[in-house]
Amino acid sequence: MKENHIWYPCTQMKEIDLNPLPNIKKAKGSWLIDKNNNKYLDAISSWWVNLFGHNNPEIKKAINRQLNKFEHIIFSNFTHDPAIKFTDELVKVLPKGLEKVLFSSDGSSAVEMALKLSFQYHKQTNNRQKNKFISITNSYHGETIGALSVGNIDIFTKTYKPLIKQNITIQGPECTNCIYKKNRLNCNAECFENIEKEVQKNHKKISAIIIEPMVQCAAGMKIYNKTYLKKIRDICNQYNINLIADEIAVGFGRTGKMFACEHANISPDIITLSKGITGGFLPLSVTVCTKKIYDAFYDDYEKNKSFLHSHSYSGNPIACAAALETLKIFKNQQILNKINQKSLYMQKQIEQNLNNIPKLKEYRHIGLIHVIEINNKNPRFNYEIHKKALKKGLLIRPIGNNIYFMPPYTIKNEEIDFIIHISSEILKK
Repeated sequence: MKENHIWYPCTQMKEIDLNPLPNIKKAKGSWLIDKNNNKYLDAISSWWVNLFGHNNPEIKKAINRQLNKFEHIIFSNFTHDPAIKFTDELVKVLPKGLEKVLFSSDGSSAVEMALKLSFQYHKQTNNRQKNKFISITNSYHGETIGALSVGNIDIFTKTYKPLIKQNITIQGPECTNCIYKKNRLNCNAECFENIEKEVQKNHKKISAIIIEPMVQCAAGMKIYNKTYLKKIRDICNQYNINLIADEIAVGFGRTGKMFACEHANISPDIITLSKGITGGFLPLSVTVCTKKIYDAFYDDYEKNKSFLHSHSYSGNPIACAAALETLKIFKNQQILNKINQKSLYMQKQIEQNLNNIPKLKEYRHIGLIHVIEINNKNPRFNYEIHKKALKKGLLIRPIGNNIYFMPPYTIKNEEIDFIIHISSEILKK
């Protein structure tokens, strides 16, 4: 079927006219099947959202049960059990202290909400001068205007600089090219001194530090030491600065822990979650904060302290039903154990088959995120690798020179073998 009306995300449409996209008619487990019956192994969980394989039967049943009751209601004048049950279960597994849940529909919106929440919190606790946000280099927090103000990957921000509020960007960890001559295992987060100096100088105007815990995904799956997170938590405590943990990509098991903050044994003041929250079925996001922040908004109506941020589909009951079932699957099927087993198997296969590929710069991994970084100056290297892999039945989407694998947690060992075999074939040529 020819189509002429869709404008696809993050895509140069001229290239799609030259190379039409596969039209997917069916998906199951780790596989996508197009209308010509070509199969593609989804090694990136369809932009990091799918957790338990496509067409998961438990989540499908949960959605159908809710569909038979009602589809959606206004979430300002009414409530419903799927949202109540989901938030009750979510708070049980979140880092300690996070207990008040705000709903939105996507990751960027969750970040917008977190920024507004932190700003208004300080305003309503007599610190209205705290109106700046710190983020680190290579950060990505979404593509809406507020989210872009705390992101600094040039390809996303450059065009919109005239529209973007100026915040504070600090040099973050560069573990692959560490100027302190350390590695991730032996460092004491010496690079934290960059944030420390800025906070000591300007803490009176800093509302929050926002960070992707443990992994900067859109920057090429940059993994850093947990000590860096611990030090950020400590300095936020010292200077009354909120810590916003953006776990939209790394939450729900991606790093081998339910939430990446757990690696550093810290709790943020605000956390943003999306992507895998519904197991990859439906759009949903949440912004969760502490009771301390919530209490700054809790007052008589006439005081005008309410948090005025809403979305038409906030708290959608079908999405909440899927999210609740996702949490049940984690609990009942010991998913975190399976993630770490699969990660060990993938590590073994990569070390045996990909460690001798030409121009290998680094292999790094955490949980079921595995990354091969290549020394290559071709600006279209990532696109060429993507096209070659797709022809061989493998869906990967390299970021720059970083070929990463982030498959569904239900991936089979023989499917991991397929990923490594195809990748090896392509890279050794």
